[in-house]
Amino acid sequence: MGRLKKSWISSSFLLLSLSVVILLSGCSSKGDAAASNAAKEGAANSKVETLKIKIADINTNPAFRVALDKGIFAKHGIDAELVNFGSPAEGVNALFIKQVDVAFGADFPLLNAVAKGDYAIIASAGLATDEASTEWKLFVQDDIQKAEDLKGKKLSFIRGTFIPYLWDEYLKEHNAALGDVELIGQGAFDEAYIALKQGAVDGAWFYGSVLNDKLYALKGVHELTDMSKTTVRLGMGIVTGNDFAAKNPQGIANFLAAVDEAGAYAQAHPDEVADLMYKEVKQPKESTIKDLPNNPWALGFTQAAYDSLTKQKTYMVDNGIIEKDFDLDSKLNLEPLAKALPEEVTYKK
Repeated sequence: MGRLKKSWISSSFLLLSLSVVILLSGCSSKGDAAASNAAKEGAANSKVETLKIKIADINTNPAFRVALDKGIFAKHGIDAELVNFGSPAEGVNALFIKQVDVAFGADFPLLNAVAKGDYAIIASAGLATDEASTEWKLFVQDDIQKAEDLKGKKLSFIRGTFIPYLWDEYLKEHNAALGDVELIGQGAFDEAYIALKQGAVDGAWFYGSVLNDKLYALKGVHELTDMSKTTVRLGMGIVTGNDFAAKNPQGIANFLAAVDEAGAYAQAHPDEVADLMYKEVKQPKESTIKDLPNNPWALGFTQAAYDSLTKQKTYMVDNGIIEKDFDLDSKLNLEPLAKALPEEVTYKK
C-alpha cells in the first residue's frame, strides 16, 4: 500500500505539473500574440499616411521631379503623379476639370483660378526676386532696336499668363501702350518661338536658358532686354481646390514640406539635378546648372508675397480680366503651410 500511495502521489504531481506548464504556455502564447499585435498597431500608427496627389508640372521645372526621384515625396507620405503641361497656366486651368489636384504658377493664373471658384493659394514658392527676373528675356526681330520701335508691331503672349501685364508695364515705361501694338496669343513657349522664327510675331518674352540659347543662335533675332530692367517682379505660388485641402489638411502639409525639402536638395546637388533633367526630358545639363541658382524653390508666405498678389489683382480687376473683385485673404489657406513650415509663414491676415 505504501508503494502504491507513493506512486499515486507521484503521478498526481506529474499531471499537476504538466497542467501548470500547459496553462502557463497558453498564457505566454496569448501574451506574445497580444504583444505582437500591439507592436503592429504601433508601427501602423507611426507610419505616415499616404496621400495620392496629381501635380501639374512643366518640363523645365525640377522641383517635383527631384521630390519624386529622390524619394522625398515617399518619405513624407505622398504618392505623387506628375502631369505635364506646356505652361504653368495650363496646369492651373487643369484644376477646373479635376485633371490635377494641385498646380503651381505665377500670380496671374493663381488669381485667375481663385477668382473663378472654390480654390485657395496654399503657399508662395519665393521666386519674386531680381535674380529670377533676369531669366525672362525679350527677343525681337532685328529691325527693333529700342522699345519705341515696338509700336505697330505684333507681340506674342502666352494665354492665361501674366505676360500681357508685363507688356503693359514695359510699354508704359517707354511712352507706349497696349493700344499701340497687336497682341497675339500662343499656347506655349515653343509655339511663340516658332512664330518669332517665322516672322509671324515681332517680339516675345521667353523663360529658361534652353529656349534662350536657341534664340541667341537664331538669325534675324536678338535680345532687347530682360524683366529685371522693368518694374515687374514675378510672384509664384501653389494652388489647390478647397475641397481637396479640407479633406487632406495633414496630407497637404506633408506635400508642402516635401516640396520645400526638394527645393533645398536641388540647390545643394546641381549635378544630380542636371543628370535627372537630362534623363527625363533631355534638357541639356549645362542649362539646368545655369538656371538652378536663379530659380530656388523655398516655400513660405511673406508680406512681400501678399503685396505681389495684391498688385497683380488690382491690375486684373482694373482691366476686366477678373470681372468681380474679391477679398484676397479669403482665398489664402495657409494653415497646412504653417503646420509644415511654421517659421516661413510671416504674413498675418
